[in-house]
Amino acid sequence: MITYLLRRVAFMVVTVLAISVASFAIIQLPPGDYLTALQAQLASQGDSINEAQLRALEARYGLNDPIYVQYLKWIGGILLHGDFGQSFEWNRPVADLLADRLPLTIGISVLTLLFTWAVAFPIGVYSAVKPYSIGDYTVTTLGFLGLAIPNFLLALILMFIAFKVFGQDLGGLFSPEFAASDWNLGKLLDLFSHLWVPVVVLGTAGTAGLIRILRANLLDELRKPYVVAARARGAHERRLVIKYPLRVALNPFISTVGWVLPALISGEVIVAQVLSLPTTGPVMLQALLSQDMYLAGSVLFIVSVLTVIGTFLSDLLLAWIDPRVRHGHG
Repeated sequence: MITYLLRRVAFMVVTVLAISVASFAIIQLPPGDYLTALQAQLASQGDSINEAQLRALEARYGLNDPIYVQYLKWIGGILLHGDFGQSFEWNRPVADLLADRLPLTIGISVLTLLFTWAVAFPIGVYSAVKPYSIGDYTVTTLGFLGLAIPNFLLALILMFIAFKVFGQDLGGLFSPEFAASDWNLGKLLDLFSHLWVPVVVLGTAGTAGLIRILRANLLDELRKPYVVAARARGAHERRLVIKYPLRVALNPFISTVGWVLPALISGEVIVAQVLSLPTTGPVMLQALLSQDMYLAGSVLFIVSVLTVIGTFLSDLLLAWIDPRVRHGHG
C-alpha cells in the first residue's frame, strides 16, 4: 500500500507541474494580450490610451517579457509566496478575488456531488434489482431526460416556475438584504434557501449518468456465477446484493470524485451566468474574454489541481475498497 501511495503522489506532483505549464500557455495562445483587448474596448467607446500609458502598463505587468519569464514569475510567486499575481481588469490581487468566490464554488460542487450520490445510489440499485419493471422504465426515461436537458435550460425553467407560481426570484445565492451584510445565522439560512437551485441544476446530468453506470455494473455482477451459486444455496437476496455485487458496482461512484469536479465547474460557468451566482465561473469567463492571464490562468490551475487531488483521493478509496486496485490488477 505504501508503494502504491508513493507512486500516486509522484504522479500527482508531475501532473500538477504539467498542468501549470498548460494553464499558462492556454491563456497566451490568443493573439494580443490584455492591453490589446483594453485598447479595442476603449476604441469601441470612442476613447483611446496613449503610447506612454501602454509602455507603463507593459512594464508594470511584465507583458513585454518572454513568455517563459512570465510563467516563471507566476509559478514562482504561487509556490514560494502564495501570490497568484495581479488581475489586470479588477486591479486587485488574484488571491483576493479567489478568496471571495472559490469557497462558494467548492461548496456548491461538494453539495452537488453529495446530492448526485444520494439520488443516484438508491435509484440505480432499484433499477438493477428490478430490471425491466415499470419503475425501471420510469427512472430510465427520467435519466435520459436529465442527460438531454442542458443545465442552463433547466435553470431557466426553474427560475420561470418559481417567479410565476411562487413569486420568488431564485437568482443569486443571497437575498438583496443579505448580499452585503456580515455573516450571521440569518444570512446562512438565506444562503441555504437559495443553494438548492444550483445544486439540483448542476446535479441533474451527473445523477442521470451515475444511475445508468450503477445499473449496468450491478446488473452485470448479479448475473455472474458466484451470485447464482449463492442464490442456489439459499442466501437472502438483500444481504447477497449488499455484501458482494454492490461493493464491486460502487467503484464508479468512487472513481467519479476526480472527474466530476471539472464537469461541475464547466457546467457551473453557464449556470452561474444564468443564476447570477457569485462564484468563479463568471469571473473566469470574463477573464478569458479580456485575456486577464493571471486571473484566468490561476482559476484554470486551481480547478485542475483540485481535480488531481480528487482523483488521488478516489484512487486511495478504490485501493481501500478493492484490493485488486492496489495490487495492480484493477
